[in-house]
Amino acid sequence: MTETRPAQPADPVPARPADPVPARPAATILLVRDGSEGIEVFMVVRHRQIEFAGGALVFPGGRVEEDDRRLAGGEGLDAFRIAGIRETFEECGVLLARPRGGAGLIDATRLLGIEALHRARVAKGETPLSAVLEAEALEPAIDGMVHFAHWITPLSRSKRFDTQFFLAAAPPDQVAVHDGFESEDSVWIRPRQAIEEANAGLRRLVFPTRRNLEKLARHATVAEALAASREARVVTVMPEMIQTEAGWRLTIPAEADYGGSVFEVLDAPAI
Repeated sequence: MTETRPAQPADPVPARPADPVPARPAATILLVRDGSEGIEVFMVVRHRQIEFAGGALVFPGGRVEEDDRRLAGGEGLDAFRIAGIRETFEECGVLLARPRGGAGLIDATRLLGIEALHRARVAKGETPLSAVLEAEALEPAIDGMVHFAHWITPLSRSKRFDTQFFLAAAPPDQVAVHDGFESEDSVWIRPRQAIEEANAGLRRLVFPTRRNLEKLARHATVAEALAASREARVVTVMPEMIQTEAGWRLTIPAEADYGGSVFEVLDAPAI
């Protein structure tokens, strides 16, 4: 398909502030399943009135909260994993948790009761995830959250995130659905299809989403994607705009394994 490219201003690079805004820790989840035509990922359309990436097709996720850190017992990646589990419950109604001391994730019947009691209150910030897990005798399934990527918003931006991306297999009998508040629609979609629809002007993507969809599209199955991600080295990416003979381009570290280091600005907002 022909790629639809937004018009680019003469100088799309905001001036770098003398005192950059701190990047807020955040987590993003690529919830995946095996579909009839290959691997599929759950994505939501962010509400158009939301300031950051409003109207864009994105993976579920959000900020790391203090309760996430307490549950994780520290400041390491597990705090991001807990945040991803909480955000997946809030935004998708999927809970990556198991009965305390058990092996398998909770089933759909158990989830329905938990969701009815707790999902809305967790989403509003009225009940911390730790209280839900304690009340329901559950533990978060952080071992199923495979580190996939790490992106930081550029220093020039007024709203910045330090985001860890995780890959997780969707529980087969839990139904993912958008919350109707932060997101207004949701879809299970093949990564390559999401990119093609964005190129055709049917979807809106942001730069990190496009790149991570491309990386995920290399894999035919969930098992393959999880195995490859466990073996891969995650390299931190903070995109920068550079001026080239062909115009403005986005640059990222080549060792981050996104198939290059300089990319056209195909998406708005680009980063």
